Amino acid sequence: MIVTRFAPSPTGYLHIGGARTALFCWLMARHHGGRMILRIEDTDQKRNTPTATRQVMEDLRWLGIQWDEGPEVGGPHGPYLQSQRREIYDIYLKKLLEAGKAYYCFETSEELQAMREEATAEKKTFAYQRPAVFPDEKEAAQARAQGRPVVVRFAMPKEDVVVQDVVRGEVRFPASELGDFIILKSDGFPTYHFACVVDDELMEVTHVIRGQEHLMNTPGHQALQDALGFRRPVYAHISVTVSEGGGKLSKRERAKVLHKTLQERQGVDLAKAAEAGGITPAELQSFLAGDSTPDGPNLTAMAEYLGVHLPEINVVDFFRSGYIPEAMVNFVALLGWNPGDNREIMPLEELAAAFDLERLTKTNSLFDRKKLMAFNMEHMRMLGAEKLLGHFQRYLQVNESPLLAVGEAALAHLLRASEGARTLAEVEQKGLFLVAETVEYDPQAVKKVLQKEGAAELLGQAREALLGLEKWEEAGIHAVIEGLCARHGVGMGKVAQPIRVAITGTTISPPIGDSLILLGKEETAQRIEQTLDFLKNIK
Repeated sequence: MIVTRFAPSPTGYLHIGGARTALFCWLMARHHGGRMILRIEDTDQKRNTPTATRQVMEDLRWLGIQWDEGPEVGGPHGPYLQSQRREIYDIYLKKLLEAGKAYYCFETSEELQAMREEATAEKKTFAYQRPAVFPDEKEAAQARAQGRPVVVRFAMPKEDVVVQDVVRGEVRFPASELGDFIILKSDGFPTYHFACVVDDELMEVTHVIRGQEHLMNTPGHQALQDALGFRRPVYAHISVTVSEGGGKLSKRERAKVLHKTLQERQGVDLAKAAEAGGITPAELQSFLAGDSTPDGPNLTAMAEYLGVHLPEINVVDFFRSGYIPEAMVNFVALLGWNPGDNREIMPLEELAAAFDLERLTKTNSLFDRKKLMAFNMEHMRMLGAEKLLGHFQRYLQVNESPLLAVGEAALAHLLRASEGARTLAEVEQKGLFLVAETVEYDPQAVKKVLQKEGAAELLGQAREALLGLEKWEEAGIHAVIEGLCARHGVGMGKVAQPIRVAITGTTISPPIGDSLILLGKEETAQRIEQTLDFLKNIK
């Protein structure tokens, strides 16, 4: 049976690159009738947070990626959090130590840095020098008692390593580039390299699909597998996704936008911006000086305070920007993979049926935001009304939108009236006039529409005619507008547009009939009356 695993480290939000890895793992398992395991690699005790773990699972479920084994699901290979598997790792660590294939080290960070500087001065690549005689457990205990950091390193065999990769083909790593690496940290937790090798074996993982940056780790992983008598899974290291600027898609993109805003915008209260972002003023100054970059959540919080839109890079960013999961998985699946034909718009089930590791590409894939938006618009058009409404309601809830107050029926009507919208955010923007306490008029709309000769007269007549309707229905509303057009000898826009600006403040809204129905007769009349008063005051 094919078994894949997605093994994120819960140190922040789920990056879109991680989502692609998870999607490929899920598609591979589904295509072959296998299983996908979700394993949380939370051995970095300084950076991991339970909140991030929950967010990763929430993001995967939003995308439609449901794991077969893992947290909240269970399975025969648990626990699925590496922090809960330390006793398991200790068994295999002991085997390596007893076999002379791993050894204790006691150097401080200062001593290691001195070694690196010495190698640099001699124009050599730094490699840890393996001792002729390995320290024993008693010496390790003495070192701990003295307050020295005690780690365990794996004794890497002094031979070239060949990695067979589905995407890269045969890759050879010279022995000179492969040094002894740490497998147990001084805090007693295993490193990523050791834990993932043990877990992949015990969880019966057959295919390891991961980012290209992990290719250089694979020689060490294969050596560990050989030392422990483990089988080797099939490896597929997927290409890098790059932004339209050519760089790797990362939080640096977001940081650049925020940095530029803080540098160029006049009158920003930096102390308040730092407080909003959950960082100290000193940390903000360090960011402005280019010496450091705040974590993702801090960047997001500062951007919200400043009213700045940052480029989306995490799954939650796209969710909050109004993209729907059907479009996201379709778009992300085509980053570094293709179905072998001209198909592009594909639902998840169709992607699973077509998925094949052999069609993964070596070249970097471009994250084309315009193409993603086009995908989103198409999937919104294709999706059933009930499911789209569910997505819209969840989007509004996460963004704490006041539009939730209008109720389910009105939201469904708004969605129908917003056909052609590219994102749910655009639908929300078109509907916010419904919950506005006061109408704020766009100056350009006032100048181009409301202040035109005869506009006020048309509005007054429209108000009276609309109030006279017995039934507040689209047919009656259109009859009123068409009657005014005939009376004044003008086109539909000359009547509809002043009404639209009067009730929304702008020239952009759903079709005029839908807008008036959603707003209601009394509120429509009141807003037109307020607009007429507004026009009297500016003359």
